[in-house]
Amino acid sequence: MEHPPQRARAVFSTEDFQVLRAAIADYLPKVADKSESVKVAALYHRLGRLT
Repeated sequence: MEHPPQRARAVFSTEDFQVLRAAIADYLPKVADKSESVKVAALYHRLGRLT
């Protein structure tokens, strides 16, 4: 007898996203003049949509 696939468990809680977003906000000015700043800014924006 086969079991249906189990639902994936969340890795982060809602509170984790707030902490991550605050950490990235602190990191953004440090990479402002580097090429990775675009990716970091996009991540910051995506995390803001989740909280």
